[in-house]
Amino acid sequence: MIRCILIDDEAKALKMLQKKIEKKFPQLQIIATYQEPEKAVKGIKQLKPDLIFLDIAMPNMSGFDVLSQFEEPEFEVIFVTAYDNFAIQAIQHAAIGYIVKPIDDEMLADAIANAKKNIQLKTAKRNNKILLDLLNEKNNTISIPTYEGYVFVKKDNIVRMEGADGYTKIVCNNNNEYLSSYNLGKFMEILGPAFFQPHRSHVVNIKHISRYLKEGYLEMTDQTRVPLSKSKRKEFMEIMAQL
Repeated sequence: MIRCILIDDEAKALKMLQKKIEKKFPQLQIIATYQEPEKAVKGIKQLKPDLIFLDIAMPNMSGFDVLSQFEEPEFEVIFVTAYDNFAIQAIQHAAIGYIVKPIDDEMLADAIANAKKNIQLKTAKRNNKILLDLLNEKNNTISIPTYEGYVFVKKDNIVRMEGADGYTKIVCNNNNEYLSSYNLGKFMEILGPAFFQPHRSHVVNIKHISRYLKEGYLEMTDQTRVPLSKSKRKEFMEIMAQL
């Protein structure tokens, strides 16, 4: 038996996938299902499944974020996605399975057959590493969830971010803009020390700051001005002094 965990934030989609597997693939044993990716990470570590069906587009933590929580993930993965985009190209390159919503029975059968073969060959650790390296490019690329799917952007290309009503507008130096369901706090967790939050509604890439204006603004390389709150000015000057 192949021990499986199913992860999808949509209850209807999760139940439908569970029914398909239980009806058509008796060689798979579903040991747990999760709608919350944070709980799924803990469950994976505890239960140590052979195979995970992992939705890509989930709030707070994407399927890729879930996978990245494991230093050397040895479980096989079948990604579930509603979008045919770059993410699928990356998954294919790493020889990892995927199925597209709405789930087609034939595609599901093919993905499970490939997963069974990979489990026998013990290729999961290698393939998962290839995928994470490809997506992260040594941690210089982040995945941004948008309405259309996931966009992969190099951190160095991000000039600034602006938050409003729980969403974030990301502005890049190639004039591309993206609207994400992640809030600014989530991006600050992902981006690292190269980014600074001068104001509660703004995050900037330190490399793209061109001037500090004494009236309380940072001028960016895209010619926009971002407010620098009084409570953040000392921290900002200390950071700039260390560069």
